[in-house]
Amino acid sequence: MNVTIIRLTARQLLGQKRTVLMLAFALVPVLIAVLYRVAGDGDETQRWAASALNARLIIGTFLPLAALVFGTAALGSEFEDGTAVYILSKPIPRRAIVLSKLLVSWLATAGVVLAATVTATAIALWGEPQDGIMVGFAVAVVAGALVYCALFMWLSVMTSRALIVGLLYAFIWEGVITRLFAGVRFLSVRQYTLGIADTVVDVPARVFNPRLGETEAVVLAAVATVLTVYLAVRRLQRWEIGEAS
Repeated sequence: MNVTIIRLTARQLLGQKRTVLMLAFALVPVLIAVLYRVAGDGDETQRWAASALNARLIIGTFLPLAALVFGTAALGSEFEDGTAVYILSKPIPRRAIVLSKLLVSWLATAGVVLAATVTATAIALWGEPQDGIMVGFAVAVVAGALVYCALFMWLSVMTSRALIVGLLYAFIWEGVITRLFAGVRFLSVRQYTLGIADTVVDVPARVFNPRLGETEAVVLAAVATVLTVYLAVRRLQRWEIGEAS
């Protein structure tokens, strides 16, 4: 980790309009939860809170979008504007650069999504038994944010169109392909995140039933994070030799 890079990255990410946009978007799950409670349709509140609110809306849409915005901007924006050469020209280990920027993007993503998750779930389950739903999904979005940010940061140093590729992955691959073909669920960060939530959530399968087992989800999430960080570091090392010289 490099304190200077962490401070500069935090200023870069949190001082832009993207943060305001993500904070505004974080209000959407909360407003939907409020509307659900106002509507008074509470026959299957736990199922709605777990499967519809958290699994589909927050983890299915908001989490990957927030991670895509922060994850690609943490390092990718410096490649776009040409300032990456100033960092790469310093005698700083490439691993420290990647980990420092990953830390900031992860905390930014997890902070915004976690706040939305806890607030919306608390409203949706007001007066109802939680059975680990709030805690389970809170843990899941923090873990999922790390995996997504590592993936999108790697994409940002691999291609100048990381936003487009990331959107295709999150909403076509995870949103469509993994639903049509069960075998590819092992290549879905969304499925890892839902499986991690199931380690804490204690409800019947009809309420919440992820497609990956708890152990599989944790192991695959760890492997995906380590692998994408390693690939990002390797890419920076090759970029220094091949392009910065």
